[in-house]
Amino acid sequence: MSFPVIFAIAWAVILGIGGGLLTKIGPWYRNLDKPGWQPPDWLFGPAWTLILGLAAWAFVLCWDTAATQGEEGLLIGLYLANGVLHFAWSPLFFAMKRPDWALVEVPFLWLSVLALVVMLREWSGLASLLILPYLLWVGFAAVLNWKIVQLNRPFGRASTS
Repeated sequence: MSFPVIFAIAWAVILGIGGGLLTKIGPWYRNLDKPGWQPPDWLFGPAWTLILGLAAWAFVLCWDTAATQGEEGLLIGLYLANGVLHFAWSPLFFAMKRPDWALVEVPFLWLSVLALVVMLREWSGLASLLILPYLLWVGFAAVLNWKIVQLNRPFGRASTS
């Protein structure tokens, strides 16, 4: 198996499993007021699996062109930066019980996904398109995060534990 395939699979699996482990759907979360248009909880796992799988495929599609242009480091860096920002959201929202802090972080995550859309286009138009569901889902998640903050603030009080 080649490096780009191993990297892409590892990236997607680490983000998928890590995000899942950091997403604790417990009493605190269940008691939050949420908008009626929020998708059911069961949908998030399959959605993220599909989105991360498409993003991993996009990485593999870009690898040969990036390598030819000597830009493998840039490609890897884009995915690693996105991975860090992707991974940061769940602990803020769920583990720290701070949707308000997650709302501050989510524009940086969205911008990292936008950077993937824009930069991957230089190597593969299809790869850029494969990232669009990720961009749309993070945009939707940002609006959902904002609405949860709006409906439940303030956070950080002892009674929110």
